[in-house]
Amino acid sequence: MNKGLMKRLAQVSLLALTLGGLAVQAQAVDVKSIAIMTPEEPTDFGWNQQGFDAAKAVAEKYGLEFMPATGLGYGDVHPQARELADDGASLIIAHASGYNTAVPEVGAEKGVPVAIVDMEGAGKPGVLANYTLSAHEGAYLAGILAARTTKTKSVGIVVSGEPPSWNSQSAAFANGVKAADGSVKILYAVIGPAAYADAAGGNRVTASLIGAGADVIFGQGDGATFGMLQAVETGKAVDGGKVWFIDVIGDKTSIDKGNLLSSVIWDMVPVYSEMVEDLKAGKFGTHEYAIHLADDSVRLLHSKHIPDDVWAEIEKVRGQIIDGSVKVDRIEDAQKVRALMSSVTDAPPQ
Repeated sequence: MNKGLMKRLAQVSLLALTLGGLAVQAQAVDVKSIAIMTPEEPTDFGWNQQGFDAAKAVAEKYGLEFMPATGLGYGDVHPQARELADDGASLIIAHASGYNTAVPEVGAEKGVPVAIVDMEGAGKPGVLANYTLSAHEGAYLAGILAARTTKTKSVGIVVSGEPPSWNSQSAAFANGVKAADGSVKILYAVIGPAAYADAAGGNRVTASLIGAGADVIFGQGDGATFGMLQAVETGKAVDGGKVWFIDVIGDKTSIDKGNLLSSVIWDMVPVYSEMVEDLKAGKFGTHEYAIHLADDSVRLLHSKHIPDDVWAEIEKVRGQIIDGSVKVDRIEDAQKVRALMSSVTDAPPQ
């Protein structure tokens, strides 16, 4: 066989494979169930609980079987993913960046669509989708609230690590503070490189920032936030006044003892709903999924502790962000985040 003919046959074969792949990718899916995998139990009022509750709500919304797998830790989850696939999951939501390798491998092996987090550009139509949930616009509003609330002219940010989602919120919060009152100091402290569930560390580091002058704490930490909130509830500001806490992702109002000023709420119901709709329409994995102020999938919790005039200002700025007249930069680089702060502390390991 001559080289020209061999080349032509190879091109035809490649075209057939490509078209075949496109046909599969464009095929609508009969969605019957939705599975979610979380590293911790859904009791943290944060990442794990919001993801679990949203997936459950979406299952109920569309009449799907709900298949949760929770408290899986951060190790190898190939077995759990295979079990969900074998049990008939139509979609597996891998709700932890540590699952971004194992679960897509199982999805490819079993032919089950998978959603992963914090890997922009990783989507594969019909197979793999990414959702990177940056609530930086909500955090900017939280920064304005903190600047209007502080009496000591110092606010603190305590984080359980420096992943992109935390970084974008920390930077936006700092910029919101600066926009509202440039004289306010912003103290920044990191509990550890991946201290998401370290409640004791959250308590210790938050107490240190309160001692350094902060009377409003913006805490990002999943389970670690319980320790942060405890430090706020039991501590006193350097002027003898109350210390306030601004949470992220979930709503701890049900356990508030009078110190929960607000929270940057992440509502994942619109995200998971869009995934189901895209699966049905053959569009899954063709674009990134996100949360936004405009549809309230990102919103600032309006607690009873926020004065009416301050809330009116926040609502005004929210509208300006939505219409584009106020721009909130999404900054995910840790060094750029740190450069915005008045002081930075890396907590020593205990």
